[in-house]
This record gives sequence, C-alpha cells and structure tokens, in this order.
Amino acid sequence: MGAKLLGLCLASALLAYYIYSPMPEDFEEPWKVMLITAAFRAVRHVSEVADQLGLMHSMEALKVIAAIEYIPPTSDENVTVMDTEFSNVAVRLYLPRKPSDGLRRAVVYFHGGGWCLGQAGMKSYDHLTRWTSNRLNAVVVSVNYRLGPKYRFPVQFEDVYSVTKFFLQSSVLSQYGVDPDRVCVAGDSAGGNLAAAVAQQLLEDSEVKTRLKAQALLYPALQTLDLNLPSYRENENKPILPRLFMVKFWSEYFTSDSSLREAMASNRHVPVESSHLFQFVNWSNFLPEELKKGHVYTSPAYGSSELAQKYPGFLDPRAAPLLVSDAQLRGLPLTYILTCGHDVLRDDGVMYARRLQAAGVPVTHDHAKDAFHGAMIFVSSPAELAVGHRLMNRYIGWLNENL
Repeated sequence: MGAKLLGLCLASALLAYYIYSPMPEDFEEPWKVMLITAAFRAVRHVSEVADQLGLMHSMEALKVIAAIEYIPPTSDENVTVMDTEFSNVAVRLYLPRKPSDGLRRAVVYFHGGGWCLGQAGMKSYDHLTRWTSNRLNAVVVSVNYRLGPKYRFPVQFEDVYSVTKFFLQSSVLSQYGVDPDRVCVAGDSAGGNLAAAVAQQLLEDSEVKTRLKAQALLYPALQTLDLNLPSYRENENKPILPRLFMVKFWSEYFTSDSSLREAMASNRHVPVESSHLFQFVNWSNFLPEELKKGHVYTSPAYGSSELAQKYPGFLDPRAAPLLVSDAQLRGLPLTYILTCGHDVLRDDGVMYARRLQAAGVPVTHDHAKDAFHGAMIFVSSPAELAVGHRLMNRYIGWLNENL
C-alpha cells in the first residue's frame, strides 16, 4: 500500500510539474490557459516523438491529431454552409439567409496554422467565420489552401491569391450578391501573413479591376529577417507559440532542411548581400518606447549565401510582406491589425502598422496587452476563453463599422 501511495504521489507530482507553467499576471482565466498550454505542449511532444521514430513528419502528426477538430459543413437557421471550389482550390462558403436591402459585404478568410496546419472546417474557424457571416450579413469565403510539409512556398500564397482573384471577378460577385466596393481579405497568424501578401499583390495586378475595401490582419507573421525582435525575446516561452515553434513553422514553409531551421534559430540566416532589407524591419525605428523596454538594437549577424540561394522564398515579400518598400505600401486598403502583448509576433504587426501609417494608409492598430497568440481560436468548448470572445467581438465590430 505504501509503495502504491508513493507511486501515486510521484506520478501526481510529475503531472503537476508537466502541466504547471507560470502565467503573466494580467491573464484572464490563468489556470485554463495553463491547461490549454500543457495540452498543446503534449501534442507537440507526441508529434516530435513520431518524427524521431520515423513514423511520420511532425507536422503530419499534428495534422492527424488536429483532425478531431474537424466538423462537416453544417447549415443553420442563419447561414447556409457548403464546401466547394474556387479556381480549383477548396473553399468553405458561408451565405447568410437573412434578407438584405441591397448587395452584401464579403470577407475572404485565410486560417492560421503556420502554413502547415489548420483548415476551414476546424471547429474554431467554423465558429469564427459563421459568426462573421451572421453578424455582418456577409458572404464569407474561408479558403482551404494546400499545406506544408507536402506543399512549400509559394503554393499556399498562390492558392489564396487564386481564390481571391477569382472571387473578385464581377460575374462571381454578382452571382453571390456581393457589393464590389465592400470586400475584405482577413486572416490570423499565417493567414494574416497571406492576407497581407494578397493585398499587396493585388495592387500590382492589372487584371484585377475590383479593389479591396479593407484588410484585417490578426496577430500576423510578417517578416523572416529578424527572429530575435524584442517580442521574440520577451515571449520566448509564452503560451501556444513559443519562439522555437515559430522558427520551425517559418523554416517548414520553405523546406524540411534542418540547416535553415538551425540558422533561423540562431538568427544567422540572412546573407550579407540582402543587408539592405533590414531597413524595413529595424525595430529601433518602428517600435514605440514602451515596447523597446530597454532592449538594445544590434547590427544583424549575417549567414550563408548558400541558404538564400537554395531557399530564396524566405526573402520574398510574398512570404514576408514587411520587406516591400514604402512606395509599395501606398494604395493599400483600410487596415485593421490586431497584436497581442504576450506574442512572439507582436512586433511584426506593430512595425507594419507604423509603416502603413507613415505611407498614408488608414490603420486601426488594436493592441491587446493582456492577450496571447491565437487567443481568438478559443471561442468554442471545450477550450473556450473569455479573451477569445473579447478579441473576436473587437475584430467583427471593426468590420461592421468599416466594411
């Protein structure tokens, strides 16, 4: 009996040690966030073991586990939901049933997941896009772009761009009763990256006659050059997206070659011949004083030219929208950027907001100091958080006022 009790105590202590991680004082529902963080950590560890055993790539293992979140297209009394294809790319359509006095608004949405995970049919994304359609009485197109590691950059970008360009055709907008002057692209995390890149590319495309009214970027990933920004340092081990996991997502967008991931992890992956690009991500010029917090900007440490030659995508503005010139930012649509205080990607969004404002683009920068990366996906049970609902309502509220 004594041995069993001792074993139980040891097992309980080990479980508590695994689950416990200190939470910032300003978090709502800290114990709930801690449990969610532990679950995400456990899933990552399982995927890494599967990879090390040669069973499957870690990202494929994560997809298998995440598949339990999938729900089929299910219509309700407010919204008709269907899966279809636009320009040979899978999409999930949300069509409001409420009568409309005129043409409707539309949102083309790109889900997050580090370009390797996620899908429009995940319970959390279905909830977000369904709620968007119902609240705004808007057509929502949620894009199931192809994912890594099977597909690498620029496939993900090409898929979302192809869908957006197809949808913006006057005949397609007319088919769905959409006002061509009230279309927005939006996305979270990697999806925010794709939305920003799509908005930039549309400015250069003479074939597209319909212009976006707005873009909404939710804690977006926007640059690959400096993976040691103050936000990366301060939030290195914060919930949901620790620094090394973000580095892995970035590297897997381009290749499974571990040499790129290792170079990115040490922040020595940009060749000296690309040094001119650092002017676009020099945080000492773009971050407000309260976010610098005593951090000292140092000159970049350059890496191998060979990596950039083998994997040029990480220096491509379609993968890193912050790398375009100021002139290329002018003309972008009305913009909403959500950043979270406890997020490695915080400074990407802050810098983009500053640069867009300087270029004359109307920007609403919504900074949630007490939130963490991915908070908005936690809006349905069993992982439901008050902060997720708060951020979702702020985002949809902005769309309602500005789209």
